[in-house]
Amino acid sequence: MTRSAAIAAALLVGIASACGWKGETPPAPADMVLRGGRILTLDDRMPEAQALAARAGRIVAVGSEADVAAFIGPSTQVIETAGLFAMPGFIEGHGHFAGIGENRVDLDLKGTTSWEEILRLVAGAGKAAKAGQWIAARGWHQERWNARPVPHVEGFPTHQSLDEVSPDNPVVLTHASGHAAFVNARAMALSDITRATANLSGGEIVKDSRGAPTGLLRETAASLVRRGAGEAPPTAEEAEARAQRVLALAEREVLSKGITTFQDAGAPFEAIDRMKRMIDDARLRVRLWVMVRESNASLVTGLARVRVVGYGDHRLTVRAIKLQMDGALGSRGAWLLEPYTDQPDSLGLNTTPVASVKETAQIAIDHDVQLAVHAIGDRANREALDTFQDAFTRNGKDGRALRWRIEHAQHLAAADIPRFGRLGVIASMQALHATSDAVFVPARLGDARAEEGAYVWQKLMRSGAIVSNGTDAPVEDVDPLLNYYAAVTRKTSDGRVFYGDQRMGRLEALRSYTTWNAFAAFEDHLKGTLEVGKLADVTVLTKDITAVPEAEIPQARVVYTIVGGKVAYKAP
Repeated sequence: MTRSAAIAAALLVGIASACGWKGETPPAPADMVLRGGRILTLDDRMPEAQALAARAGRIVAVGSEADVAAFIGPSTQVIETAGLFAMPGFIEGHGHFAGIGENRVDLDLKGTTSWEEILRLVAGAGKAAKAGQWIAARGWHQERWNARPVPHVEGFPTHQSLDEVSPDNPVVLTHASGHAAFVNARAMALSDITRATANLSGGEIVKDSRGAPTGLLRETAASLVRRGAGEAPPTAEEAEARAQRVLALAEREVLSKGITTFQDAGAPFEAIDRMKRMIDDARLRVRLWVMVRESNASLVTGLARVRVVGYGDHRLTVRAIKLQMDGALGSRGAWLLEPYTDQPDSLGLNTTPVASVKETAQIAIDHDVQLAVHAIGDRANREALDTFQDAFTRNGKDGRALRWRIEHAQHLAAADIPRFGRLGVIASMQALHATSDAVFVPARLGDARAEEGAYVWQKLMRSGAIVSNGTDAPVEDVDPLLNYYAAVTRKTSDGRVFYGDQRMGRLEALRSYTTWNAFAAFEDHLKGTLEVGKLADVTVLTKDITAVPEAEIPQARVVYTIVGGKVAYKAP
């Protein structure tokens, strides 16, 4: 045999192996076959394919249409994808699953452009509400309003205007970031918030020049709100029905956006138990990877009970702890090394004491789970990295093997960027935050700090770090296509480019939403590429987002969301 013939033969064997069928006997029929379009596998051995077959939830063949034809039997569902683009299922790398559903139940303020618009929406909700019923909403952001309200304190309104449109109904409006709340006088009265109320550790009751609460509760101070006070409490059955409806609405939303796995950035034990029950009842199809959010005392006694990997045919994995080191930049809660440029008397807020974070790190080591720390400001990121390094050293651990994560990692000091790669810490970031926050980042940090360390994806990747990607929904729209567009363009809504040298390439951005997210969850053996043996989780789009002109990326639409070889969503 000539050398070229030998190479060709070896390639054929490799392709046959990758396809999952060696041609010796006819294979068992597949449950589902995709064929006719372009399939981007993200598997380096076979980057592209024309067809894919799945059986019992797993991929059994990938290759040409001829390769996969043998897997088609009388009962195989054949999905023709001519003109479409198939890829590994999107993995949402950091979001709040129940929060998405809550946004469908409560008043949604995303997209509002003025305080006056919000007042009109609250007034309308008040007309439909019962006397004394709480009005809850989320999604406002003062930096996205076309004008500052009058009067204002630090750019935020005062509660009197909210009192005028809702004098009798208590109102709580959660900031888009989730790191502040705005309430009216009725809500403050029911919550016993007065000028004499002391700030909580890691939080602030914002007051006017006379010392009276304005209605803005920053970070942990928002926990003072006694939502539901004055109302008849729901029965246990009513509360459970509402909670399950919230999860069902969230699932409907994420499946329609092409998401096959959702990494939930913080759920209590009760919510995890509910997820399990709904999976047992076949009421949740999307895959959930969940970070536990509980006190250290609760983690010590309860973490072992809820820790689970691959529950319900890989519908639920719980193997991480989530905690919050600081707040958000928009509400000036991010913890900084140097004061805010636009508020020189503030360094932001440390929302969880460092000593407590160190205790949590040891709990994570002892229970063999990942630690995921919310850190936005450069001080918070430094403290998180220091805590991680200390835990690794004290326990004789290689950080690269533990895959601990910093959630957001938005604003970094130059000296700390290389530490992500050295320590093996995953930077779990959100591309849409960069383009949404661009309107106020330079004001908060100044140009020099912003350029040095704001959303520095390329600098982190060059350090050797894995950069995973998500939306932090409901803070941002959970739509991966909008997030992908932000990652590859860093364009703001008015077309400006925010430090464009940190843009991701098309394949980098796609890997950050698939392969690297799978790695960040210890699920890279199951997800993130389309290859034989992995879960048959596929997203099918109307456009090839790796090749179309930039402007066309947001125009792409999800046609199919396939989870475990079954169509979980089909476009109408």
